[in-house]
Amino acid sequence: MLSIIASIALGCVMCGAGAAKIAMGRGWSNSAESMGSPRWVVPFVPWIEITIGAALIAQWQRRASAVSAGFVLVSFTVLIMANLLRGRRPQCACFGTWSTRRLGWGHVVRNVALLALAAVAAI
Repeated sequence: MLSIIASIALGCVMCGAGAAKIAMGRGWSNSAESMGSPRWVVPFVPWIEITIGAALIAQWQRRASAVSAGFVLVSFTVLIMANLLRGRRPQCACFGTWSTRRLGWGHVVRNVALLALAAVAAI
């Protein structure tokens, strides 16, 4: 039961993040590129988040969806940490206009918590 709750919670976060990125439009793309995201990946990220999030909510291939969410979260976390370790603190738009703070270690902590949800959802 706990894995179902974790997967639904994570799915909601991922769908919300993806939708917020789409709603932000070019502003999110600019933010992602300033963080060092590969330009060719940027247009797909919100749709990947929404797809994985919807699969988690629907409990479709829950383990595979949770592992996919974990992969996405690890990718984001590595990118955030790379920026922080270089002393760069670009504006975060992880949740579109809802999160326009500069990158900080709190973003890493948040992602580790989301990774824990992904791990529980995968069980």
